[in-house]
Amino acid sequence: MAAPNLSASHPTFFILVGIPGMEKSHTWISVPVCVMYSAALLGNLVLLVTIVKERSLHQPMYLFLGMLAVCDLLLSTATVPKTLSVLWSLSTQISFNGCLAQMFSIYFVFVAESAILLAMAFDRYVAICDPLRYLTILTRSVVGKVGVVALIRSFCIMFPAIFLLKRLPYCGHNVMPHTYCEHIGVARLACADISVNIWYGVAAAFLSAGLDAISITISYVLIFRCLWGLLSPRASPKALHTCGSHLCVIAMFYTPAFFSFLGHRFSQHVPQHVLISLANLYVVVPPMLNPVIYGVRTREIRECMAHLLRLGGSGGRA
Repeated sequence: MAAPNLSASHPTFFILVGIPGMEKSHTWISVPVCVMYSAALLGNLVLLVTIVKERSLHQPMYLFLGMLAVCDLLLSTATVPKTLSVLWSLSTQISFNGCLAQMFSIYFVFVAESAILLAMAFDRYVAICDPLRYLTILTRSVVGKVGVVALIRSFCIMFPAIFLLKRLPYCGHNVMPHTYCEHIGVARLACADISVNIWYGVAAAFLSAGLDAISITISYVLIFRCLWGLLSPRASPKALHTCGSHLCVIAMFYTPAFFSFLGHRFSQHVPQHVLISLANLYVVVPPMLNPVIYGVRTREIRECMAHLLRLGGSGGRA
């Protein structure tokens, strides 16, 4: 067998075909995607404006929540506009460098959001298990440093993926069965061994979201252990309520993401259209539901939103 031409140049562009086997339903699929994206934009912008404008919310828990809202906005915006363009057949092409930039943006934000969720778990741990030292441990300076560290870690983990894809020969293969660019989706178009890409993806996932998920689990084990030992019978329900929203967000973030990640790499039994549909859901459903969960379950945010709406209404009448 002839060896692949490793000197083959990169394709000028990739063609995104959408969800394989469901091309006739693309228009119908685009409707809920568009609705969820619009809701994600509105919800996260309202949440972010509320946190920025209300000084009473300038506390570690809400500052982390603001970072989460920014990540949700960036994650959905990096993918959904191009997805809708593909589903509506407006533009199915994306340049090679544009594809790499989109891929990097998606994973960069994903890893950063995972770090923010870990920081929020630590915030809940300190607030419940060591409340007297809460404000001395989680100062605004510490919160800012956590955000910077999250960004640096994301960059260091995901930047090498660009070079791993650039080194591959593609031999003219440029038709990708997806609605946006993913690392393995691009690598599979190459006409060379992609084992390094596969194992790098596994290592990157474990060193970021994997370790974060383990650390979050440990944090909540310690939290529940602390709650179990509280003397006041009224303290546990209140403390558990503060963790409920965070646990819902964690479940929505990690469950579809890990299933999609592992399915793309190791599963030969999951239909491709299921994996790609799931990949589209995890970049739009959590960003849509996160502000709803926190807005509904957190009394302080509800009150501040209502206060801003009253101010806006009185200003409009003036």
